[in-house]
Amino acid sequence: MGQENSKDGKPGKPGKGGKGAKGGAKGNDAKPDKTPEKPDTPVAATSGGGGAAAAAAGGGDDDDDIVIGKDDTVFSKSKKKVTQADFDLLKVIGKGSFGKVMLVRKKDDGAVYAMKVLRKDAIIKRRQVAHTQAERDILTQLKHPFIVNLNFAFQTRDKLFMILDFVNGGELFFHLKNEGRFSENRVKLYVAEIAAAMEHCHSIGVVYRDIKPENILLDKEGHIVITDFGLCKQIDDGGTKTFCGTPEYLAPEVLKGQTHSMPVDWWSLGTLAFEMLTGLPPYYSQNINEMYEKILYDPLTFPAFLSEECKSFLEGLLTRDPEKRLGSNGDGEEVRNHPWLRDFDFKRLLAKEYKPEFVPTVSSATSTENVDQAFLDEEAADSHVPDSALTGADEFDGFTFVDSRMNQ
Repeated sequence: MGQENSKDGKPGKPGKGGKGAKGGAKGNDAKPDKTPEKPDTPVAATSGGGGAAAAAAGGGDDDDDIVIGKDDTVFSKSKKKVTQADFDLLKVIGKGSFGKVMLVRKKDDGAVYAMKVLRKDAIIKRRQVAHTQAERDILTQLKHPFIVNLNFAFQTRDKLFMILDFVNGGELFFHLKNEGRFSENRVKLYVAEIAAAMEHCHSIGVVYRDIKPENILLDKEGHIVITDFGLCKQIDDGGTKTFCGTPEYLAPEVLKGQTHSMPVDWWSLGTLAFEMLTGLPPYYSQNINEMYEKILYDPLTFPAFLSEECKSFLEGLLTRDPEKRLGSNGDGEEVRNHPWLRDFDFKRLLAKEYKPEFVPTVSSATSTENVDQAFLDEEAADSHVPDSALTGADEFDGFTFVDSRMNQ
């Protein structure tokens, strides 16, 4: 788990820099494929703001698990203490705008994790403090079989650390790039599992806003694990107007600058499902402005090999009017009750009782066969941040967290 990568090219998308976002608050103004400003539109790309899921002040089962402060240790009800020194650095498994993601081993019990290391100076410079705090806050609330688990969060003077499950079946992006497209039955299970995760997010008022193959991992059995919550936001009934996401997957209401909420995730899921089935998103263009126009106005067309139920499902999710979109009246329950997904029993789905068509190659708990070799070639070492870069580094009060289940 945990890669935040800059990849050159997606399947069938020459010249587009993909981004595997397994692990950092997003620099919306720092990546060419993230929230680009669209000329002649009332919507401006924003960097930061919003995303302050302050309601999640506590983690696990009790607010006592949180320490408000700038120290580098983690305290819990059981006085458990976790710092950077408690982990051996094994390999680099990802890299992003704000730091690295490393495979680490906890010294006391030998458990392996993905350690996301974020430089405070980079986060502050790109005005991503609120988004970073929101990612940590929301992850403390989310406990779901198809969502990555945050085990610890702590900080030093110059860095933030999130210790997440290491999921080593590879990104969906990695497998889609290698295979071109997936079978309809394979996609159906992926979509059902993603929909279940989105339903859970929405049930606690969280809109995810960044569904795409780079943000979805496969576990060793081939099940979905959603990661990278850097653009998620806890919203009330009023919705949000923030322009953010990845261009191919943006819903029309986002492009129009309209207030939007949970239905944007169902649009993005429709776009991802179409891409997995055909190899490209439905309105893809290398020219971003042209792609936006396609998203807003082009008709939706399908290859002949898709079933009629599948086409109906995609049409429902890719309905431009969010009030008429599949999922807008009943959220995840409405989505999973569509005929294309109706064969799945929800309890069995959550219990992972449906066997995936594809099982990734995973030789051990620490294997990295499905990680880009470019990251593995980097040295797994802590980097130095100069004192002059740390102005404002005291803005991260309340970041520290330990999952209460770690004490059981």
